[in-house]
Amino acid sequence: MNSIIKGKSFNFALRIIRMYKYLTEIKKEYILSRQLLKSGTSIGANVEEALGGQSDKDFISKISIAYKEARETDYWIKLLKASGTINTDEYNSIIKDCREIQKILSSILITTKKKLKKDPPTNINS
Repeated sequence: MNSIIKGKSFNFALRIIRMYKYLTEIKKEYILSRQLLKSGTSIGANVEEALGGQSDKDFISKISIAYKEARETDYWIKLLKASGTINTDEYNSIIKDCREIQKILSSILITTKKKLKKDPPTNINS
């Protein structure tokens, strides 16, 4: 599942970058689009950090941040739609991907936390 989220979050970041360019160049919207760019590209960056984490705790922390960034991105997309900056088709297309990423990240968190409760990490020095 980790390779799935890695690919999906990377592709989503590319979509966010394209949307940012569209919003700034065509729609001349600079404030919300900047927030969208920050949170939308941060998801994949945190996934990458999680995959390179030094411990399960580090992994959970970074995946949790990625999940929060995905929720924030969801908020900015909803705001862009509600303000009339993007149309229904644009909204439906990107929000679907954003929510799929949220579900995957949530699933990863639940699975990893269950695994840790079942098999807690052992201390090397004990």
